[in-house]
Amino acid sequence: MSTVAGTKFHELDDLVLHLKGLVLVRRLREQRGAAADELLMYRNEIDRVREQLANLVKRR
Repeated sequence: MSTVAGTKFHELDDLVLHLKGLVLVRRLREQRGAAADELLMYRNEIDRVREQLANLVKRR
């Protein structure tokens, strides 16, 4: 694997892991009665990370 491909793979892997964590924490906070503004904060961050993932894949 080339250095560039390896770097992109690690960046992709990190973003996927971050996204999974955000989704899990948001679900947990929702189950525990978090306020709507907190859940919106998670939603916005999830959307931002998804956009980053999409852009990374498009750059391939």
